[in-house]
Amino acid sequence: MILQGNQRAGGRDLANHLLKDENEHIEIYEIRGFVADDLHGAFHEAYAISKGTQAKQYLYSLSLNPPADATVSTQDFQDAIAKVEDKLNLTNQPRAIVFHEKQGRRHCHVVWSRIKADEMKAVHLPHSKRKLMEISRELYIQHGWQMPAGMIDRTKRSALNMSFAEWQQARRLNQNPRVIKQAFQGAWATSDNRAAFARALKERGLILAHGDRRGFVALDHHCNVFAVSKWVGLKAKEIRAKLGNPDQLPSTAEAKAQIAGGMIRHLESLKQKQNSNISARKACLDQQKSDLVKRHKQERQVFFAQQAVRRGEELLQRQARFRKGFSGLWDRLTGRHKALVVQNRLETERAALRDRREKDDLIFKQLAQRRKIAKRTERIEAYAHRRDQGLSQDVQQYQDIKTNKRDAFDVKTNSHNHGLER
Repeated sequence: MILQGNQRAGGRDLANHLLKDENEHIEIYEIRGFVADDLHGAFHEAYAISKGTQAKQYLYSLSLNPPADATVSTQDFQDAIAKVEDKLNLTNQPRAIVFHEKQGRRHCHVVWSRIKADEMKAVHLPHSKRKLMEISRELYIQHGWQMPAGMIDRTKRSALNMSFAEWQQARRLNQNPRVIKQAFQGAWATSDNRAAFARALKERGLILAHGDRRGFVALDHHCNVFAVSKWVGLKAKEIRAKLGNPDQLPSTAEAKAQIAGGMIRHLESLKQKQNSNISARKACLDQQKSDLVKRHKQERQVFFAQQAVRRGEELLQRQARFRKGFSGLWDRLTGRHKALVVQNRLETERAALRDRREKDDLIFKQLAQRRKIAKRTERIEAYAHRRDQGLSQDVQQYQDIKTNKRDAFDVKTNSHNHGLER
């Protein structure tokens, strides 16, 4: 469980943040030690008391974030909070606990007042980040969760860099020299003049041009330059005999600019289609999530109402055990009344635990349903980000080619480029 805490002021802003409706569900689980029964009032109390001290940061705010797929009960959160209180010397300080559910995940926020009202001074919190890290490690070990690498060794912290391995593999030029040679020789065999040869090459993704050093060359869509004579397997004189003077063809630089311009337009078109498709898919998922959140809220209302009815019925049953009049007096004299009090208290505690477990079970079930949509949304966003980044990089490379800042598209080849012009 990741624990992030900080001292702060700004109680009103913090209360607004904790109550933002961007969360799918918000539960104010507990407000303890304050006169007010709402977050804004409680935090304002802490601020008012702090005015009698020199403390500027009168609150300590903590977020508890379990692993994405972990099932963490309310009691587990409370146990973690108790560990933090004990470690940071915040035991019995006024506090508020708020649960948030968002993107199929449940996490918790705790806000303590740092001001000790009886002493009118703030709780000192030395080395709080280190202490939180120690508790966090303990929680990962205790629950058997896979510990993030950064908790084991600080040198292994994730740099949060997006990997483009998939995109790089997809765009990598991986042409076999035999395939390239077959393309040139096939175009040559089916052509009887330069125009026909140029058309045949174009059908194979190559553009005929005038080379800087060797007469006729052809460029692929990555702007790699191939010497025609080498790839056809004939001498330059035989090539000129069939194709004529290469000076009438575009230069290598002009051909690169032509290819780059066409590829830029094509990639921008792909990018627009990509964004349109992603937006449509995300809109569909957002609607599914909205419908699911609405249904879950209705389920919780019915569930809480049923629990309330059951608690009332059970309370009446326990109260009915106490007899009235002379019988009640006799029960007190014989100790039966005291035994019933103990029995009722134990049953009340067991009922409270049962209600909390049932509530947790409902929350876990709903979280699992929303988590599926959240994961689909995350995959779509990650996929869109990779594609957008890749397309933008490719467009920039073609822009550089077009402005003569780059010779060819920066990809690895498997062709060994034995017949490249350069």
